[in-house]
Order: sequence, then C-alpha cells, then structure tokens
Amino acid sequence: MSADGEQVAFQKPGDLVERNLDTNMMSVESLCMNCHENGTTRFLLLRVPYFRDIILESFECDHCHFKNNSIKSASQIQEKGAKYTLDVEDETDMQRQVIRSDVSVFKVESLGIEMPKGEGQLTTVEGVIQKIHESLSSEQDLRKEQAPELHDALVPIIDKLQKILDRQGFPFTISLDDPTGNSWIAPTPQDSGHKYRRRDYLRTHEQNEELGIAGDPNAAKNEGEAQPEQDDDEEIIAGKVYSLPSECPACSKDCFVNMKKIDIPYFKEVIVWATVCDHCGYKSSEVKTGGSVPDKGKRITLRVDNEVDLSRDILKSDTCALYSNELEVRVEPGTLGGRFTTVEGLLTEIRDQLHGQIFDFADTSAGDSMASDDKEKWERFFKRLDAAISGEMKFVITLEDPMANSYVQDLCAPAVDQQITTEEYTRTDEEEEELGLKDMKTEGYEAEEKPAEQQ
Repeated sequence: MSADGEQVAFQKPGDLVERNLDTNMMSVESLCMNCHENGTTRFLLLRVPYFRDIILESFECDHCHFKNNSIKSASQIQEKGAKYTLDVEDETDMQRQVIRSDVSVFKVESLGIEMPKGEGQLTTVEGVIQKIHESLSSEQDLRKEQAPELHDALVPIIDKLQKILDRQGFPFTISLDDPTGNSWIAPTPQDSGHKYRRRDYLRTHEQNEELGIAGDPNAAKNEGEAQPEQDDDEEIIAGKVYSLPSECPACSKDCFVNMKKIDIPYFKEVIVWATVCDHCGYKSSEVKTGGSVPDKGKRITLRVDNEVDLSRDILKSDTCALYSNELEVRVEPGTLGGRFTTVEGLLTEIRDQLHGQIFDFADTSAGDSMASDDKEKWERFFKRLDAAISGEMKFVITLEDPMANSYVQDLCAPAVDQQITTEEYTRTDEEEEELGLKDMKTEGYEAEEKPAEQQ
C-alpha cells in the first residue's frame, strides 16, 4: 500500500479503480451512456452529522462532457420509514441540508406539488425548490402549444415557486417521505413547536414489495388475522396474551405480534403490542388506548422534584406531545410512538435516540463536521438531560394529548396529588385536521345514503 495521499490503482477486468487515501475518494472508469465512450465515476463516502453515512457519485465524460451527480445511502434499509415536515420561515431554513434517496417523495405542501421518486440528491431546501422550478418552467413553451390547459394551470404555481426563490413566499411547508428511512431534512437546536416534525412509520407489504424486500407473498393476507383456534366472538380478557400472525417490518418474513390488555387504575384500558421476529431479531413495543373520541384534549403537567417522581408510571400515546422548558426538550406526536414506562425511562429513551442520531455521527473523517456552536448547544442539552435522569435537578414536564389518551401515575389517588396538574382544552383546527376528525361524520350519514341507494 502506498503512503497517505497517493492514489492506489487496482486493475480489474475491464475497469480501473483509483483511491485517494487523503480524501477517501475512489475513481472508476465507466461507460458514458451519452456517447458510449469511457468516462470516470468518482465515489466519496461522507458521514453526515445528525444522520448517517452516504455515498456521493459524480460521473464526467471527457469526450462529450456529459456530467451527472447523485447520492446513494451507505446504510441498509431502516426498520421503519420516515417522514419529515418543516415549516420554512426564513433564509436559514432555505439553507438546511436535504438528503433525498431515489425512492423518496419531496412535497411543497403549501402549493400541493411534489417531486416524485427519481435520482438521489444531497442539496438544500433551496436546491430542491430550484430543481422543481426548473423542471416545470423548462417545458412551458412546449406545453403552451400541445397542452394549453396544463400550461395555464402551471403558471400560478411557477410564479409562486419563483417568489419563494426570491425570498418573498415565506412561510411555506415542505415534507420528505421515504419508506427506506434513508432521507433526511437537517434539524437545528433552535427548532421549537411544530416547526420541525419527524414521524416514523411501519412500511406496508406493498411498500416492501416496491423496495424488493417482501417476504411471504401471503403475508399481506395473513397480516392482522387472528389464529384459527381463537373464536372471533371471544372477548379479550385482561392479562391474557394473544398472538397475531404478521409480517416483520425489518426483514418481511413471517412473525407474530403479541397483544395484551391492561387495566390502568383511575384511567382506562390499554393494549400493549409487542413484535418479535425469530428470523432477524427485530423487536418493538407500542401502547394503544381504546374508547371513544373525547370532546376535548387533556394537558397533564408533572413537577418532578425527586427520585419518587422519576419512578412514576407514565403512558405517552402516539398522539401526545411532550415538552419541558427547564430541559429545553419537545417531543412531537408520533416521534416515539406509544410508550408505557416511567418518567425516568421515557427521558432515557429520548436521550438515547437523540444521542445516537447526533454524536454517534458527529466526528467524521471525510471532511464534514458539526458546527462548533451547535455542538456546544447539544452538549449542554444532554448535560441537563443526564442531570434530570439522575435526579440532580428539578424540572416540569407536560403531556399535551388532543385525544386525552395519556396518563401519569397519581401516587395519592383517590386524594389530590399536588405534583400533578390536569386540565382539559379545546382542540385546535390543525389538531382536528391531523387526527382526521374534520372528515369524520357520525350523525346524519344514513340520510345521505338513501338517495344513492334509490338510484
């Protein structure tokens, strides 16, 4: 092997590979699909802060000068898909880094347009908007002749995209949805409220088939069906474990989902779901609450003063947001799913998940790194979180659940617990929309069906 900084050439049948040990870049002689002469493809491995490893690909042909750039994920397909949503409010948000895999869908939610699946990108929010604008506007002259109606419909959309690029279209909302979990919009320590949201979700069998990782073709038919020996009319008994055949979201092979109903005193019945795959070792657990949709949401505030408060049972449903001003932390609905644990356990899970996404990828050898001021902010954040978990500082946490399905253990029940404050609140229009309650019709739907039946 040569000294650092030299290029190492490996002769293979039909191609040449060069590796630069300083930059970790590899060059491969490859066929140009434009002129069919030999060009050069360069590969560069990057470790992205807050995210994971990616591979930058750059092709250039010296004969016809054709160029092409793309990215590929250097990680395996994640256990869950991920959807990121960002409210873009200023220039700083326009410069946020965006990683798009070739199976992801980028949407400008405010305009109702999307960039479909295609070539992967390492760019910024502005870069994606610019590419959408160029793609739509470049063929307008042709559309005006061949499809005038489509041309006229796209004119206001292109104008709005241009206003965004001219920094006159704030605010607007974008989203990035990737079933592989390998796309990403960069967060910042200053994100608060609903500005930046991430939701992890289980892929459907159809999505696994599109990604080429589907297992048993009958898994979709079996998913969610009860075992043959179980009577469909049998009442679910609290404390009894039931097993349902399903499909593993990680390897797509057959597995079982175990469910158990638990009665929580002074609250309601909940069902704990646990998935275990014997093939790949995948494990996950989640909590679901039942009952009707309440008229109002519920906000529970807990003052944590000692280790006794840290050991309280806590149920955070998948529709619940959690925040603490003292810890400067906010967990959006759907981020951790439903969890039935203790206050200490929930904070530990928040810390471990964030720490794994940030500091495990913060030090890079490929020339990319986290900004020093951001790193200091994250270090202060984790220091406060560690102090809270160990009981060294007092803090207040609030659970805000529009479905009123969350719970904090009351140690003084049926008497009043002075550490807990509970209040009901009216759901906002945005919460009603996200929960699908605005489209739900529970009264008068029978009358609407009669005319259709008579026709």
